[in-house]
Amino acid sequence: MESHVTAIDNSSAAPVEGPRYGRFLRRFQAAIIDAVVIVVAIFGAVFIAITLNSENLARTLGFSIAIGWLLYEPLLVALTGSTVGHYLCNLRVVDNRTGGNINFFKAVLRTLLKAVLGWLSFVTMATTLRHQAIHDLATKSTVQIRNAADASPHHYTHEQTELSSPGMPSGGRRLLVTGLYLVTVTVVFVAFALAIEGQFSPACLNDDRCTRGEELAFTALGLSWIVALVIAIILGWRGLLPGARKVRTGS
Repeated sequence: MESHVTAIDNSSAAPVEGPRYGRFLRRFQAAIIDAVVIVVAIFGAVFIAITLNSENLARTLGFSIAIGWLLYEPLLVALTGSTVGHYLCNLRVVDNRTGGNINFFKAVLRTLLKAVLGWLSFVTMATTLRHQAIHDLATKSTVQIRNAADASPHHYTHEQTELSSPGMPSGGRRLLVTGLYLVTVTVVFVAFALAIEGQFSPACLNDDRCTRGEELAFTALGLSWIVALVIAIILGWRGLLPGARKVRTGS
């Protein structure tokens, strides 16, 4: 009896096999590091130009920094699989088809999409099997742990197999129900905005001359609307909204 129990315990403790995909927080940390690297390079160039008091050098450094800023991520990702931030956070960008680095053109497209969409590009990480942001999906890539031995469990996650489980509603049904929730959320926020319209001054509503408090109120309302839409999208695609709920299967 004791040997049987031991066998069960060992089986349940077996690690999950497969790629380890970087979590959002880990990827966000990498992005912050990359931003710091770029800012330091810019300030360094400005300091050198001011110290040497050379207009020609200033123009050359300015041009070099601009080109370096544009090529920083595409070149490093295409050549090494990682930016400085990725490397320090133990991450690498992987081509889904080859398992190696993505090519330069994909790296450029990936960087452009990330720059245009900003943090909204990462919303799909909660709704895709392999935790892919929009710029990952567009370039058929994933962000994975570079060295598993140096990674902590909270740095990564595995494939979200529950998104393709038999009890999950069809993609069409989830899209339809999610769309209805998005419309409902928008209508509610518009109705609320109209209801509180009297709290704002005519100068703010008609001439766009708002006080600091009014600007903050508008900003808070807009951000709340965006957050509500994002939450609805995530819950809808994960089968957690009434009307398209995931059905539990098995015993």
